[in-house]
Formats: sequence, C-alpha cells, structure tokens
Amino acid sequence: MKLFRKKYAWAAFYTLILTAFTAYVLLDALVIPRSYAEVVQATANPEATAQADTVITEDSYSDGNMTVTITEYRVDGTSVYVADIVLSSADALKTAFAQSTYGKNVKEATSEIAAEAGAVLAINGDFYGARNSGYVIRNGVLYRSKAASASQEDLVIYKDGSFEIVCEGDVTAEELLEAGAQQVFSFGPALVADGEIAVTSDSEVDQAMTSNPRTAIGIIDSLHYVMVVSDGRTSESAGLTLMELATFMREELGVTTAYNLDGGGSSTMWFNGQIINNPTDGRSDGERSVSDIVYIG
Repeated sequence: MKLFRKKYAWAAFYTLILTAFTAYVLLDALVIPRSYAEVVQATANPEATAQADTVITEDSYSDGNMTVTITEYRVDGTSVYVADIVLSSADALKTAFAQSTYGKNVKEATSEIAAEAGAVLAINGDFYGARNSGYVIRNGVLYRSKAASASQEDLVIYKDGSFEIVCEGDVTAEELLEAGAQQVFSFGPALVADGEIAVTSDSEVDQAMTSNPRTAIGIIDSLHYVMVVSDGRTSESAGLTLMELATFMREELGVTTAYNLDGGGSSTMWFNGQIINNPTDGRSDGERSVSDIVYIG
C-alpha cells in the first residue's frame, strides 16, 4: 500500500509539473510580453502639416504631399473599404510598432498605434509579434532575420516605394536590407504578382480559412497604392476568401502587386482619427490589439 501511494504521489507530482510547464509555454507564446528593443518612431511634422494646403473631408485627405481617398465597395455580400493613396515621396509610407517596442506579445489597438505615430491613415500589419520566425524589417531597420520557411512569401517595400514578392528561401534578410528594403512583411500569401492573380480558390493561410475579414496592401503604379480592409463574420458581411480579395484588387482596383496581411479580428482601417470598418473576431466587436501597423503620415 505504501509503495502504491508513493507511486501515486510521484504520478500526481509529475502531472502537476507537466501541467504547469504546458501552461507556461502557452502563456509565453501567446500572452507574456517580451520587449526586445525600444524604437524611436517617426511622427508627423506639425509645422510641415500646418504649412501645407491641407484639405480634409469625411472620406479624403490632401496636403500637397499626399492624397488619400476612402471608398466603400460591396463585394460578394461583404463591405470592403479601400484607401486610394497617391504620394509625392515613398517616405510617407511607414510602419510602427505597438508601444514603440519591438518584441513578442507587445500589443496595442491599431487606432492607438496610429494616433501615437501621427498617422493620417493606418491598417494593421502582419502581427510579427505572435511568431518567432519570419523576416522583420521596419523603416529600414532589420529586427529579425530568422526565416519562417523556404516557401514563405514576403512583401518587400523598397526605398523608392516599389513592391516585390520574395520567398525567404531565396534571399536572406540581410541581402534584402542591403538591396534597399525599407519594410518586409512575413504573412501572406501574395495575392497579385507581376500583374497576375497569385492565389487559387484553395489557397488559404493556416491562420484564416475560407471567408473572413481581410487586410491587404497593393501598388497600382509608382507611388500609387491601395490599402484594403474587408469586414466579415457578421450577418451584414460574410467576409472574403483570398481568391475573392485577389480578384477584386486585380480586376477592380488595377493593382500590379498585392499582399495579404493579418486578418480576422485584427483587420482594422483607421483614417483621420476614426475607425472606418467594423472590426470583429466573430465573438465580440471592436479592435483586436496587434503588434504593428502600416501607415501613411
């Protein structure tokens, strides 16, 4: 009987340790924030803005250096919000981290990061902070060079504002930085590449299957971009598949390159101090906190 009790006690102790370790691993992966580097983020210059011929309406912004126009579309039973952006310089296309910090599980709402950065327009980024791999280059600084996989498709935005889709197995993060990469996003997949739709009706990323809220960015011509966010998971908006999103951006918007960013509950568009779309994760409404944004400012 004593031997049995001793074995039972050891089994219970082992189970407790295993449960505690598993809980820690999950918390470390999904909850516990870890700061790796504080970042001095660029913000809008109030004096430059004041001197410019700024015109702001409910759905547009123009200051002589940039023009942003918001249009709502109805696509396959889903509300889709498109920001058409024309810049005089690629310097206005920027990114920002939550809490001005590069790290893991460091998060803020898209609207909060955008306001802190002095953005005119912002969308959520690739949620790099939820993963331990995948290239991260932001505003010309290399933060993570560990590849997610050889086939991982990344979007590279260069100093001149041009876009390129690359696979992490074909090029290192250091080589991209040396080639002039300002931003590298590791999420995907590519929606449009070289003017052609790059996905099929079965192409879905692991994090989001079938119809969902979506966030994407595309380029039409030199310094002419679109940011696209679709609603989803509601009775008013079903959401879009990747194929539907790619087709819309290629056929309706005329993009030559387009890339899928983090979607679902993260999908948020913020413009002139207001959230434009209707963020939801299907269970509760409102913004999900994210690790990064792409913005104009």
